[in-house]
Amino acid sequence: MCIEPGAHATPSNASLTRRAALVGGAALAASAALPAPAQAGQRHGLRDLTYPLGPAFPAFAPGEEASRRTVTTIEDDGYYMQEWRVIEHIGTHVDAPAHFTRGGRVSTELRPSELIVPAVVIDIADRARRDADTVVTVNDLRGFERRYGRIPKGAAVLMYSGWGAKVGDPDAYRGTDAAGTLHFPGFSPDACEWLLRHREIGSLGVDTLSIDPGNSATFETHLILTGADRYGLENLANLDRIPRQGATIFVGLIPYEGGSGGQARVLATW
Repeated sequence: MCIEPGAHATPSNASLTRRAALVGGAALAASAALPAPAQAGQRHGLRDLTYPLGPAFPAFAPGEEASRRTVTTIEDDGYYMQEWRVIEHIGTHVDAPAHFTRGGRVSTELRPSELIVPAVVIDIADRARRDADTVVTVNDLRGFERRYGRIPKGAAVLMYSGWGAKVGDPDAYRGTDAAGTLHFPGFSPDACEWLLRHREIGSLGVDTLSIDPGNSATFETHLILTGADRYGLENLANLDRIPRQGATIFVGLIPYEGGSGGQARVLATW
């Protein structure tokens, strides 16, 4: 996600929030006809969790969409090339710790070992259909573990809300109401704290525009996660097509110099 400069205060590594201190196109068409979710234990799978990025992909705020133009063509120049204008937080992308935490690590400082990690999927899609403001709770995490086993240390914990069905309609994907407030699911601050303290996770990921719910004005989940030197993944696709437990994800982050994050090709294998 992206917010305007000065819209909030970012904590330093030495002075985190109270909560953080406690823990130290084609893709859309396919989503309309997806098969039943993969289950833990299913073998030999590979799934792309990345949306194609183009000018139509919904941005967190209107006006932040990507744009492109053709620079050369094979007919005129002998080779084909485009020029893109993108912010770091559009499409399937990473939020590096520096995105919300002053002095936090930038994109080039995330280690390869942090970008190839076990993944679990917390499914809240049924609830999200009834309540756009719902969040992943500690009870959801405990319920997941009762069914699928303990969340591994260093894991990426991914929220599946079914929000990808809305990605072709930017207003619906943002869930903007008449007052301009956004409405889409995310992780609760309590769930983020619990995962950091009790499971030592490596990252959080969502199939929405932000790891915080859309109606958040304080971005507390971002502050807690990045304050603990972890990264986020946003706008993930196809989370209902991978096992709930047992997959590994590969986060192909573009290493923008000084990057607060950046686009990533995210693949899951199991």
